[in-house]
Amino acid sequence: MAATLSADAPVTPAEPSAATPAHGRMDLSFPARARRGSLRDEVHEALRAALISGRMRPGVLYSAPALAEMLGVSATPVREAMLDLVKEDLVVAVRNKGFRVTEVSDQELDELVEARTLLEVPTMGAVAEHYDPTMEPEVDRLRGLAHELEAAAGAHEIGTYLQLDTEFHTSFLGLHGNREIVKIVRQLRGRNRLLGLEALARAGTLIVSAREHRQMIDLLVAKDRSGLEELTRVHLAHTRTTWASADR
Repeated sequence: MAATLSADAPVTPAEPSAATPAHGRMDLSFPARARRGSLRDEVHEALRAALISGRMRPGVLYSAPALAEMLGVSATPVREAMLDLVKEDLVVAVRNKGFRVTEVSDQELDELVEARTLLEVPTMGAVAEHYDPTMEPEVDRLRGLAHELEAAAGAHEIGTYLQLDTEFHTSFLGLHGNREIVKIVRQLRGRNRLLGLEALARAGTLIVSAREHRQMIDLLVAKDRSGLEELTRVHLAHTRTTWASADR
């Protein structure tokens, strides 16, 4: 279903600020681990992964028809999905031209990482502190997700990796029982930009980050609150490192 299109194809010439990225061609496809939902949901997931991973570049203007051609679908679900992404502040609509990918400054990224750290570190620690054997079914599910994450990292399936990563972390945080924390963290994760993720995958270092998910589960079962909090802090710091190491 995936297609390859020159990255400058969606850019409108009348928009000089929407410069053609110097990264060659862009591959856009549905994550291998497709969600069970409407076509609009699947398109939303594919575009969101492309935005977060940096395949769709900040500042560039993309048209719905061009994106639809890459995904092998009609333009309607793409427009609908992009309007949903407008609400998430990932893109802005440009009248009669398309959608421009929003930029995230260094300060904004620092604030996002700090907010996630303040929320996720103590919450993960609390989950470990209150672990009991009745949580084993949920832990088994987390182990399955961790295994899939490593496989996706090894196969350089960035869209699938991002989808699984969000599912793992929100499911883990969900064990604490506070749905508002999960909701806020999901929103914060969606606003990140991990522009160096594909480079890390090619270098083989993404798998190192992926393996940390298994370590988190081990620390949970061991009820090691301080150990899990420290690992979560290190894991979240990778978000900032990934951005800083990207070729922007």
